[in-house]
Amino acid sequence: MSHYEASFEIDSKTDSYAAQRLLEQVYDTIREESRSVREGTDDADKLLEEFQTLRDAAKRRTPGRLTITYEQHDGGFED
Repeated sequence: MSHYEASFEIDSKTDSYAAQRLLEQVYDTIREESRSVREGTDDADKLLEEFQTLRDAAKRRTPGRLTITYEQHDGGFED
């Protein structure tokens, strides 16, 4: 399994706005994809709630750090 990570330090209002916009876009994308693929499933609802929490936290406009981690599993997708 490969592991990738990027951190974004939020130490200004401009950085905070950028993080907020990023998390809004991620939330919107997850919401739209969940509707077409996983609508109504428990895991889709939980996933969306988690990203909604992130999106809402970014609205508070405070200093902090946004860290994105991507763990890539070996193998392909099952059809």
